[in-house]
Amino acid sequence: MLKQIKILALSAILLIFFIPRGVNAEEIIIFHTNDMHSRIVNSDDSNKSIGLAEMAAAVKTVKKQNKLTYWFDAGDTLHGMPRINISKGENMIPLLNAAGIDLFVPGNHDFNYGSDQLLKLAKKFKFSLLAANVAYSNNGAKLFPAYKIFKQGNIKIGVFGLATPETAYKSSIVKFAKLDFINPVESAKEQIKILRPQCDVLIAVMHMGVDKSSEFTSERIAAETEGIDVIIDGHSHTELPEGLTVKNTLIAQTGCYEHFLGQVKINLRDGKIISKSAKLLTAEDVKKINPTPDKRIINQVIKMEKKNKKILDEVVAHSDKALTGEREIIRRQESEIGNLCADALRWKSGADFAVMNCGGIRTSLPAGDITRGNILEIAPFGNLAKKVEIDGKTVRAMLEHSVFGYPATFGGFLAVSGMNFTFDPSQPVGQRVQEIFINGAPLDENKIYTMSALDFTLMGGDDYTMLKDLKVVGEFETMDVVLTEYINENGTKGIEVEGRIKNLSENVAERKAA
Repeated sequence: MLKQIKILALSAILLIFFIPRGVNAEEIIIFHTNDMHSRIVNSDDSNKSIGLAEMAAAVKTVKKQNKLTYWFDAGDTLHGMPRINISKGENMIPLLNAAGIDLFVPGNHDFNYGSDQLLKLAKKFKFSLLAANVAYSNNGAKLFPAYKIFKQGNIKIGVFGLATPETAYKSSIVKFAKLDFINPVESAKEQIKILRPQCDVLIAVMHMGVDKSSEFTSERIAAETEGIDVIIDGHSHTELPEGLTVKNTLIAQTGCYEHFLGQVKINLRDGKIISKSAKLLTAEDVKKINPTPDKRIINQVIKMEKKNKKILDEVVAHSDKALTGEREIIRRQESEIGNLCADALRWKSGADFAVMNCGGIRTSLPAGDITRGNILEIAPFGNLAKKVEIDGKTVRAMLEHSVFGYPATFGGFLAVSGMNFTFDPSQPVGQRVQEIFINGAPLDENKIYTMSALDFTLMGGDDYTMLKDLKVVGEFETMDVVLTEYINENGTKGIEVEGRIKNLSENVAERKAA
């Protein structure tokens, strides 16, 4: 008996020395997504998407193992694919609710249906929608709650949301002219002041991005504030495999289209953060956590697809070749699909020339039969084609803006028709455009031309403020209808990349030889 007592006493001593280090240790796991753009099944984006059902199964499995597990989404989720667009986002609600997302911050494209529709959708969410810097212009009242505090045991996690001010010119502006998008740095400082004193961990979920062409980025917000532990980011479609650290803030972003599921781990001891890490989980990583997709989401997708099938599967045109819509190509240089869209606008309007913002081209054109769904994937925004009068001086200013951010990808990069121009990216911004020709003749800065473009661009979208007050002399159908009609009438002839836009830096040796 005495021997047993000694053994128990020794065991107690060993417990004292070896266990206390972990008694007050906690691990917070944040799964995160951004810029899904309505990709929901693993066949989306040429089979690169993980799938919402697959991700949900994995997250739910981890949540059962660790109560300090959450799923935050950083926006551009409710718009993008025809299956969701045709319902103005309604079809996405049961899917997100079934997935078990805990928090959502709207991206610029989540406002595409209008702020009233976004408010309507938000009321159906089983999770929080946050935006600390979006307010009504008339009274300053917030459109959505600014923050939420998650409590689990003795741990408090404060989370606030920020929407990019670029929403004011990167979505259909007329639909939310009554809103102000407040300086996100100042909004962040305000939220830090409220949340930091009462929370162990402070997280900002934002649709801001790290694109150098943006005025406000997540990096800037981290650099100009104190106290944010982690930023869950979106907007720039940037893959950050191990995150990005600015001062003491870890910034995490998954890229886009469900190619990865983001995972941030925050380790605490006695309520204090001792480590933070970010990781991007692949489809295989997700399957290892749980190989069986979430059945509720699969059933919801089947139900939705049956409802949409008749509308989207109708063959509306035919193409003799496939055209790439790769973002890194069409937003930096002349492309066949850009030429096609610009040609369609000029053909429909009869204008002297046309321009097409390449951020409005969302995917590739397949070869063979083209369905309504295919067209809506390429041009999903419902923007109207218009014809305006424009003087030559404004034409030059417009083209300078098109290439100001090169070599960064820019949704406002313009494809052109009935026009040729050259630019030299080695020159200062505002002085990059060199020669400009309209239908073979040099640009006359004092002449009035007619130009066709989408209403998005003409309302100042992508910050084309010089185009906002041009005289409208013609209005036509939406881009998806114009594109369908043009392909049926003209096919894809004459769209080859042949020098409509010339980057002079790519011909330096040739120019020196000349």
